[in-house]
Amino acid sequence: KPAGVKDFGEDDNTDMFFSPNNNYYYMTRQLFAPSIDLGTGKKAYVEFPAKATGDDCFSAFPTVNNWYETAKLNYGRDPGNWSTHYQPIPDTWMKMLNILRFWASKGVDAFRCDMAHMVPLEFWQWAIPNVKDRYPRIKFIAELYDVKIYRDFIEKGGFDYLYDKVNLYDTLRGIQCSNYSAATITNCWQTVEGISDKMLNFLENHDEQRFGSKFYAGDPAKVIPSLVISSMISTGPMMIYAGQELGEQATDTEGFSGYDGRTTIFDYWSVATLRRWYNHGNPDGSQLTPRERWLRNKYCTILGLCNRERAISNGRFFDLMYVNYHNPTLNPHRQYAFIRSYDGETLIIAVNFSADSCDLAINIPRHAFDMLNIPEGEVFATELITRQQDIKELRATKPFRTMIPPYDAVVWKIRHRQVKRIPSRS
Repeated sequence: KPAGVKDFGEDDNTDMFFSPNNNYYYMTRQLFAPSIDLGTGKKAYVEFPAKATGDDCFSAFPTVNNWYETAKLNYGRDPGNWSTHYQPIPDTWMKMLNILRFWASKGVDAFRCDMAHMVPLEFWQWAIPNVKDRYPRIKFIAELYDVKIYRDFIEKGGFDYLYDKVNLYDTLRGIQCSNYSAATITNCWQTVEGISDKMLNFLENHDEQRFGSKFYAGDPAKVIPSLVISSMISTGPMMIYAGQELGEQATDTEGFSGYDGRTTIFDYWSVATLRRWYNHGNPDGSQLTPRERWLRNKYCTILGLCNRERAISNGRFFDLMYVNYHNPTLNPHRQYAFIRSYDGETLIIAVNFSADSCDLAINIPRHAFDMLNIPEGEVFATELITRQQDIKELRATKPFRTMIPPYDAVVWKIRHRQVKRIPSRS
């Protein structure tokens, strides 16, 4: 800590469960006694009085499933009667602001705010502008688990992005693992309509099981439909977690939780796929398996499209499912189709979550042609993932035809000019 800065709790009155001037909540006159081994003798961890844990366990006896390694900070809210004490500015607010500014001064470009909804919204409303006043380029990303408060944390709290865990992530996982219908993706974009550009989409993070692990998809090569949806459904950002693009399967038995499909961040550990990719500072791919190189190239291709194609980075979105629910070629439980369009370019995107290939005849309604100013007729199209080129029929009266392999996707690009074809000689 910098010189002259006091520790959290240094001036606390530990005889009080709650005080507006305290940094912690105290279980007065009780020794911290969680159901884990705290050591013995001089090496034992001793905390008296016990503090509340970060997951709101207001007890001196947290279990192994509580966040026993974290102490809950007191932001001026009394959990005894839910009264708030934000004037004058609580000492905890000032300490946290100093910490945020300290790291911003070191060049940190963003903060991921864990369980941001467990901290009063009023604190974020105050702290984020005070940090950005000095460091205007810094970003704040909130982890939230309640879609009902998404808008509050963006519009009132000042967050730049939210991790969309309980909406899109949970839906895509359900499609992959629990027989959810792919048609439920429609509910996802409707839930965040108007703030979709503020959603940070992801398929993996430190809390979740790896996509390729046996606890999730069981095969990292099945990721393409989920990756395309996450990265292309909106203009918001997509997060790739360490080793995801190499198909990390989390087969190690490490850390607190052991073999559970996750890769630990709390222990002295490293991930085998990343070690081989890094290759002692020479990341040329020579230590990767052919399968890992193939998958990494797929990620590069798909994420590269997100940055290059203006229809993805800036364009409008149009869901095609409502006109295809009774389409005999498209199974709405396993396939999903939509359009992205911008400034004379249209992308027709479809994904296949099935283990079988599909030949789709996708209906595109008149409304889409009118709203997005899409040309009708025979058009020259390029499938951007494979670079296949073809002449396609693009009409409100005729379906758009494409084949999708198992667990794959297509992104057909059409520039808004019709193809003139020379009639055959008879």
